[in-house]
Amino acid sequence: MDDARDRVVLRILRKDRPDGPSRWETFAVAREPRMNLISCLLAIQQDPVTIEGTPTTPVAFEANCLEEVCGSCSMLIDGIPRQACSTLVDDLGPTIELRPLTKFPVVRDLVVDRAAMFEALKRIRAWIPLDGTHELGPGPRVSERERIFCYQLSRCMTCGCCMEGCPQYNRRSAFIGPAPLAQVRLFNAHPTGAMIAGERLGALLAPGGIADCGNSQNCVRLCPKDVPITDAIADLGWQTTKELIRRLLGH
Repeated sequence: MDDARDRVVLRILRKDRPDGPSRWETFAVAREPRMNLISCLLAIQQDPVTIEGTPTTPVAFEANCLEEVCGSCSMLIDGIPRQACSTLVDDLGPTIELRPLTKFPVVRDLVVDRAAMFEALKRIRAWIPLDGTHELGPGPRVSERERIFCYQLSRCMTCGCCMEGCPQYNRRSAFIGPAPLAQVRLFNAHPTGAMIAGERLGALLAPGGIADCGNSQNCVRLCPKDVPITDAIADLGWQTTKELIRRLLGH
């Protein structure tokens, strides 16, 4: 790998434990056609030696589907939150910088704890309340326009990229974040899910809810699945306003 064109250089921010110090380590792996970053990280795992020739521990990272569906391989790639499985090294510079997402606690190296996102989904009751014990018959019809919009919202893979780019979502804020907001719009649109729409909207009227959104629109720009997050939040603005009026009137 003497020729720079035959290798990929990765500068990775590492941490051995959640409360430990961070350090940078640089690696070089053999370049292959159409190589993605997961391939590079797997190569480093097989031979964890830095570019200076110093043996080290394998780099910890998460990956599952390898086709931009599960969201587990989210990380900062040259400062941008992206999916490592769908990012090709040929589209990046000669030295690639990898860091863990900053809005979630670091577990080790590139692995972060996104439990806050899943707890937020519990908070907004992101499910359809069916017990499944009896036949319900054919489902109610929805308009084609609404079906398409809901399908776009359902593409969310809880990867955390929108949360990473949101200025309001941080350790000093109670803001629930853009991804759970979009899921409220999705489940409130479902004919059965609408039965508890008021409970979901009530969660958004509480501290850390929709009022804390600053409308930076970074979320929609960074979403790898093109989820129309800002459109969903705009709709929720109307829904929460009507819900607040309903509660004030005691209905």
